[in-house]
Amino acid sequence: MKFAAIDIGSNAVRLLFSNVYDDNGVTHFKKAELIRIPLRLGEDSFINGKISTGKAEKLITAMKAFKHLIDVYEAIDYRACATSAMRDAENRWDLIERVRKETGIKIEIIDGKTEADIIYSNHIEEHLDKNNSYLYIDIGGGSTEITLFSKNKAVASQSFNIGTIRMLHDKIDKEYWSYFKNWVREITKGYKPLIAIGSGGNINKLFRMSGRKMNKPLATSKLKSLYELIESYTYEERIRILGLNPDRADVIIPASKILLSILKQAEIEKVLIPQIGLSDGIVHQLYEKYQERKLVSS
Repeated sequence: MKFAAIDIGSNAVRLLFSNVYDDNGVTHFKKAELIRIPLRLGEDSFINGKISTGKAEKLITAMKAFKHLIDVYEAIDYRACATSAMRDAENRWDLIERVRKETGIKIEIIDGKTEADIIYSNHIEEHLDKNNSYLYIDIGGGSTEITLFSKNKAVASQSFNIGTIRMLHDKIDKEYWSYFKNWVREITKGYKPLIAIGSGGNINKLFRMSGRKMNKPLATSKLKSLYELIESYTYEERIRILGLNPDRADVIIPASKILLSILKQAEIEKVLIPQIGLSDGIVHQLYEKYQERKLVSS
C-alpha cells in the first residue's frame, strides 16, 4: 500500500510517498520517494505578514505537480498539512481556496499542538527502552515542537514560535526566548537522565554530517563541535566546501543554536535522530484511518 503526505512548511514544501506493509503482524513503513522544494514561505509570512503573489504562484504550481505525482503513484490516500508560515499569513484562507480550486488539494492549517501530535504519532518511543525518559524535539522554519515522554506516555507537550527562519530574520523576542528556555528547564526536572530524539530537516542533516551510523546516538559534545565547525565557514564556504544546499547553508546555524539550547537546559548528553518528521507522522495517521475504515466495512 502506498500513502502520500504533503508538508507545507516555513522553509520548504515536501511530498513524501511511503510504502506500508504487514509482515507477520508487524507493520513496516518504508519511504519510497521524497520531493522537497525550498519555497521559504516563512520569509514572507514572518516579515510581511502574508504570502506574496510570487510565492503563492510557486506554491500553486508545486501543488499541481504534487497532485499529478499522487495520481501517477496511485496512492491510496493523502493529506496536506500547512504549519507555522501559513498559520501566520493574513491571506492564508484565500490562498488555500485557490489551491483547492486549481489543484483539488485541500490544505489543512494545523495548530502547534496538532503538529506535535502528528509528529508524535510516529510512535518512535515504542522501540525505545521503557525505563528511560525522552525529549522529542522537532525544529522547523517557523516553530519548534517539544514532547516529553516517560514510560511510553507523553507527560508534557508544547509548540513554540521559534524556528530557523524566524531566528534568521531576528523575529524571536528575547522574553519569549527566555520563556522557552525556562519551560524546557522546568518540565525536564525529575526526568534525569534524559535522552533527546531529534527530527526536522536540519537536525537530520547534522546527523548525516556527523558520520554516525543509523540508530546510533549523537553525543551533545560532538554536535557542539560540529556546529562550531559549520559556523567557522562563511555562507559561501558552507555551500562550496561542506556541500550544503543554498537553502540549508544559512538555516542550519539557527537550527543548531535552538537544538543546543534545548539540550543545555535539559542537561541532555546524547541525541537519537531516527530521520523522521511531520510527513512520516501524516503517513502513520493515514494508515491508521485506512485500517479503521477496513474494520467498519468488513
